[in-house]
Amino acid sequence: MKDKIFGVLQRVGRSFMLPIAILPVAGLLLGLGSSFTNTTTIETYGLQWLLGDKTILHALLVIMNAVGSAIFDNLPLIFAVGVAIGMAKKEKEVSALSAVIAYFVMNVSINAMLKISGKILADGSIAKDVLDGTITSVCGIQSLQMGVFGGIIVGLGVAALHNRFYKIELPNALSFFGGTRFVPIISTVAYLFVGILMYFIWPTVQNGIYALGGVVTGTGYFGTLLFGIIKRALIPFGLHHVFYMPFWQTAVGGTMEVAGHMVEGGQNIFFAQLADSANIAHFSADATRYFSGEFIFMIFGLPGAALAMYKCAKPEKKKQAGSLLLSATLACMFTGITEPLEFSFLFVAPALFAVQVVLAGSAYMIAHILNIAVGLTFSGGLLDFFLFGILQGNEKTSWLLVIPVGIVYFLLYYFIFSFLIKKFDFKTPGREDDDTETKLYTKADVNARKAAKDTKASDDKATVDELSQTISRGLGGKANISDVDCCATRLRITVIDPDKVNDALLKSTGASGVVHKGQGVQIIYGPRVTVIKSDLEDYLASVTEEHFEDDAVENNTADADEVKNENAASATDSKTEDSSTASDKAQEAADTKEPTSTVIISSPMTGIAADLSTAPDEAFAGKMMGDGAVVTPEEGVVVAPEDGTVLFVFDTKHALGFTTDSGIGMIIHVGIDTVKLEGKGFDVQVEAGCHVNKGDVLMKLDLDYLKANAPSVTTPVICTELKDNQKIRLITDGPIKAGEPLYAVDTYEK
Repeated sequence: MKDKIFGVLQRVGRSFMLPIAILPVAGLLLGLGSSFTNTTTIETYGLQWLLGDKTILHALLVIMNAVGSAIFDNLPLIFAVGVAIGMAKKEKEVSALSAVIAYFVMNVSINAMLKISGKILADGSIAKDVLDGTITSVCGIQSLQMGVFGGIIVGLGVAALHNRFYKIELPNALSFFGGTRFVPIISTVAYLFVGILMYFIWPTVQNGIYALGGVVTGTGYFGTLLFGIIKRALIPFGLHHVFYMPFWQTAVGGTMEVAGHMVEGGQNIFFAQLADSANIAHFSADATRYFSGEFIFMIFGLPGAALAMYKCAKPEKKKQAGSLLLSATLACMFTGITEPLEFSFLFVAPALFAVQVVLAGSAYMIAHILNIAVGLTFSGGLLDFFLFGILQGNEKTSWLLVIPVGIVYFLLYYFIFSFLIKKFDFKTPGREDDDTETKLYTKADVNARKAAKDTKASDDKATVDELSQTISRGLGGKANISDVDCCATRLRITVIDPDKVNDALLKSTGASGVVHKGQGVQIIYGPRVTVIKSDLEDYLASVTEEHFEDDAVENNTADADEVKNENAASATDSKTEDSSTASDKAQEAADTKEPTSTVIISSPMTGIAADLSTAPDEAFAGKMMGDGAVVTPEEGVVVAPEDGTVLFVFDTKHALGFTTDSGIGMIIHVGIDTVKLEGKGFDVQVEAGCHVNKGDVLMKLDLDYLKANAPSVTTPVICTELKDNQKIRLITDGPIKAGEPLYAVDTYEK
């Protein structure tokens, strides 16, 4: 039962992410609009000539303010649609339409009941005996003030009806109304009665909501501490959205009259005050108590923890750990997405997460005590801090106090994390043991796939997404996957048999952690998860395999995707055994003998050559795909390094496979993470199977575009098929022209 409840709550939590995603944009519009149309702000900075009344910018900002307000004013409807889409398993667009219809039907039914009971008079005015704030205008319909709860009730109910009836078959005479057409019909009928029930039920619920909010609001600073601790503690389970949303959007988080209107929910109160900021001396810290503290630990505290983990990393692993922690820290500071950083230590050192929960919870309380009232849209990053703290002025937000408190928290996180990591030898990033984890892709796999290519039948299926295939295998195969969705950072899966899930295989795809609860599986990838989710859905829709055998090797992947293996390989922390063996044996031979033969590999680009270990990517630098060198290009042309044959070209054009006439197998991988550019910036001049001579143009590059859109243009030029008695010897370290010797492949006696 508990597992089923968790599964339902997990799906509800993820369904909140779609409507929540619009809040940063709405908040940005409202923040800019209200900030730069505020008379005090304009006069303070002497900007009347630019932003004063009747200027073009003033008119634009007024429109922006109105647009942002419109989104916040209609959040219940947005939540109704968003939750319905998030909870529907298939045909999501039908669920969305049905939710809109049901939302209006429910509120019209409530309106009719209010008129019948005399609470709304014939002239449309509200009876005097009705408590203020209990009746409001919902999309022009006078109805009960249900806030986003009304939208959530519609979204959840419609999704349940949708999932139950979207494939219904009716008798022949009514068959036209079957299937998806039946969903809006049954939703209309159902929510006519739901509206009537809400008229009787909601007043009682409303009283309960106020009482629940009173537990937190009535216990003052302790209540704020309790709120913060619970919210952060729910992060690993993905249920924090379910917990905090009522405090942000409903009367649970308090009520306040702003500009003559009764406003419910901490976030709504802040933005209502923001829209009326000219008449507000200081924003309400009682309203912002549910989020102001986030700026303290997201901008200052967690970066201190990241620095502690970096300082505690082993010397030989500091480079890799630093890269991981830096990207996670920047995401935390600028966007307020903490999960990549939190999950870097949650699974290896839960005690550190317990410390994070307590410190973060106390930050909420301290912000409340210090009367800090900085609002936010989604999370406590620098952008929201600038818009809703700094721009609004210290006299309205007390944002300056965040800085000294934040510095204290930075030091607390740094010293506490450093002490605990060293004291208990926690295996935080950079302190891992040297033993290896499951590794899906190796050079042997690449070679096996190349060999399999020659024997494929002409009717083989089209390209298979290797990453999605691996995720599917890790989840026990397509037949074991019941539902696929995601939130901001997690791929959320419902599986049929949890015992078939392979955590190690899933982690090999780049996941920073895997959370299990009953049939719910959450795979943490970070902000790129939406693309992974979309690709996985497309993959599952395109394959017919119902199971994957544990020892099966899938050979139905087209050439263009074969070498995407390094994307999965880059997520692992170990080198392949055969690569290590080859390197060790070759080194031993090099120490005692002269090579029996040498093959020179020339540079395919003009630029700066360097050892492969300097590559800004762990997989290449660790020689997981093979040995070689890197070239940072200064000209946008890639040429054949030697006479040879093009084996394959990636569908994203960023890399190609090449075999020299002397038998050396190679990959030229232009830039780092350039697969994400989907072919933009690359103009490939050859096709698979082409024989080329040294110096022939293989592809042309838009270097300006690549430099602007890729993490790095540094290009690994690697040999993927080195034998045990072969070793790479770098010839040029520094400036190099295309066609000049880059490295040698020395062969020694076995």
